[in-house]
Amino acid sequence: MAHEPEKDVYETHEVEAFYDASAEAEWSRLERHRTEFAVTLRALEEHLPPPPAAVLDVGGALRHRADAAGYRVTLVDLSAANLELARAKASEAGIELEDVIQANALNLGGLADAAYDAVLLMGPLYHLTDEDARRLAVRQARRKLRAGGVIFAAFITRFAPLRDLAARDPGWAEGRWDYLERLLQTGVHDTGEGFTVAYFAHPAEVVPFMEAQGLATLGLIGCEGVVAGHEEKVNALSGETWARWVDLNYRLGQDPALWGASDHLLYVGRKT
Repeated sequence: MAHEPEKDVYETHEVEAFYDASAEAEWSRLERHRTEFAVTLRALEEHLPPPPAAVLDVGGALRHRADAAGYRVTLVDLSAANLELARAKASEAGIELEDVIQANALNLGGLADAAYDAVLLMGPLYHLTDEDARRLAVRQARRKLRAGGVIFAAFITRFAPLRDLAARDPGWAEGRWDYLERLLQTGVHDTGEGFTVAYFAHPAEVVPFMEAQGLATLGLIGCEGVVAGHEEKVNALSGETWARWVDLNYRLGQDPALWGASDHLLYVGRKT
């Protein structure tokens, strides 16, 4: 595979500003959406190499893991506020991060190639509306993996914003139907309303796209399982009942019939 140039362009300045202004809100989001978080952790537990594997976390997903202390984690994020918060939370949890770097997922040239057992892209791909940029981000991440290393990549599904709109404010669509039709066709959100610039992927595109970047698919999981949009009471559970719902949603989240009904998809692949 040809060595590709690195870039700092596309929409990342707007994305950086958004997360600088909302670091605490993003941190607490997974406390509210416990099923998404628990299913994601289950996938990490199944597919991550055992500690003390070297993990490159581009986007800060492992900052939420209490057991990340067993890994040699290099944390990369576009947002200085996210990194500052991650340092504080890691310190509170007694987790020592190997390195913390402010950088763009499109430009990881300061990191050694083939140096990591796993790379996490848990956010960058749904903020790059240009397909070439998404391709570059995946190939940058792949270059950092050792042979046989594992990549985890998160996507927001094409239909998630419409479900959210229907639940929160369906009247917002009045006068904006052309925009919503364009969203369904292109996946691009660029109105500046509600969320920063974003790309919502069609479930059918994820596996072919990732495999075209030199990855062998290990799994694709709908992170909300069967409870997307209906998770509030499930997320309030505890104990054995909660654990059984997590098991159910992890299993059902791997059923292709539910991928379009989930808000987030997690791709797991191995460097070929």
